[in-house]
Amino acid sequence: MKLFTFLLFTLLPYFLLAQEDKLKNWALNGYVKNLQTILIPNDLDFIVQQNLVHNRLNFKWYLNNNWTFKSDLRTRIFYGQYFTGFGESIDDVNNDYFDLSTVLVDKQSFIVHTMLDRLYMEYSKDKWEVRLGRHRINWGINTFWNPNDIFNAFAFTDFDYEERPGSDALRVTYFPSYTSSFEIAIKAFEKWEDAVAAMLWKTNKWNYDFQFLAGVVKEDIVLGTGWAGNIKNASFKGELGYFHAMKEEDENSFTASIGVDYSFKNGIYINGGLLYNSNGTTSPISQLFSFELSAKNLYPYTFTIFGQTSYAFTPLLNGGLALIYSPNEVHPLFINPTITYSIQQNWDIDLVGQVVYNQEDVFKSPLQAFFLRLKFSF
Repeated sequence: MKLFTFLLFTLLPYFLLAQEDKLKNWALNGYVKNLQTILIPNDLDFIVQQNLVHNRLNFKWYLNNNWTFKSDLRTRIFYGQYFTGFGESIDDVNNDYFDLSTVLVDKQSFIVHTMLDRLYMEYSKDKWEVRLGRHRINWGINTFWNPNDIFNAFAFTDFDYEERPGSDALRVTYFPSYTSSFEIAIKAFEKWEDAVAAMLWKTNKWNYDFQFLAGVVKEDIVLGTGWAGNIKNASFKGELGYFHAMKEEDENSFTASIGVDYSFKNGIYINGGLLYNSNGTTSPISQLFSFELSAKNLYPYTFTIFGQTSYAFTPLLNGGLALIYSPNEVHPLFINPTITYSIQQNWDIDLVGQVVYNQEDVFKSPLQAFFLRLKFSF
């Protein structure tokens, strides 16, 4: 039955693509990616090699002028020594309230996992928009860290998931004008301590976009705000989030991020920012790989500095470098170099590095990871 379901969702969109001229109310696209990974620990006693084949199918059905159905299928094939026994955990972390995924194969060093990470109906008319199902509620406004992204916080290290996670939720949006909106969103839940519900108001003033939110995130009352505008020719963005614990034994939390980015005429792009996490730690670098990600805990350290630059060497070749540093007793440093080359119109190849350093007795790197990704889009 699992194999039949997998084949149905995998082959049906390709059939619909072949009927594109007949089905003008369908829109379909997707990609296939191959990601080769090499993990090198500091002691060099062993090197972990693993591979991920990732197929995504995005399709929409425009029922009429007001109703739209959206369904995106994400299928991944993992193989390599690192994935032994990981099938169940991969399935658990990729779902929200409803179980819309399945592990088709879970063998030693070989896993096939498929899921619907978008599945919703949308109604749009005049100044109203209503969306119900699994979709992404993106309330973040800053470029890098988003304390306002209370529904779908994401990890910057997961660069291979461009679409980012979704939520099983209801969202209702009203647009009083072209420059303002009011939203109410609520995630599906069984217990009150798991409830996530909030309101968001967006407006424009002094050539800046502002937003204000209030709601409940599990066992916290949340208040937040964000802005996006310009200081001369540079973009200036920021977000603030205050999480008030409803239980006396829990801690309140305040998270803030600001960022500035600028594009030079010669093609150089720079982006810099700061993150403050009132509940951050000064623990060892291992926290970077094990902390519980949420809008109030976007990075495990109290203060963090981010810097990024990129440059288009040619129209087809782009290089970049990102640095993330936390000024505490162990001085954790994350280095992320990237090179992207467009082979043809629908073919891209990326070389990505993720290298971590920290200072114990000496400044050293406990882990280096390198990724080679080939992507075909259709």
